[in-house]
Amino acid sequence: MYAIIETGGKQLKVEKGDTIFVEKLEGEEGDEVVLDKVVLVSDKSTVVGTPYVDGAKVTCKVLKQGKEKKVIVFKYKQKKGSTRRKQGHRQPYTKLSVEAIEA
Repeated sequence: MYAIIETGGKQLKVEKGDTIFVEKLEGEEGDEVVLDKVVLVSDKSTVVGTPYVDGAKVTCKVLKQGKEKKVIVFKYKQKKGSTRRKQGHRQPYTKLSVEAIEA
């Protein structure tokens, strides 16, 4: 059984026991998070939502809150010595473990 969920503006295919990285969600390590924006559920038959499947939810456990590796953003205008800008960015994430899929 698998489901396609929507979180953080992205869609992810998940199965029971999967470990996924999503945009930062509220909650401490060990907390339970319920994701109810389920776009598709497939077991023996496939149910596609319009836009979401009614009554379907995915239960996950928060494993870790963290930040990704630093991405360097470097902007400059050519032939201009003073218009250079270097900036770093670390995107926060939440690591989840999928416990159950209910449809």
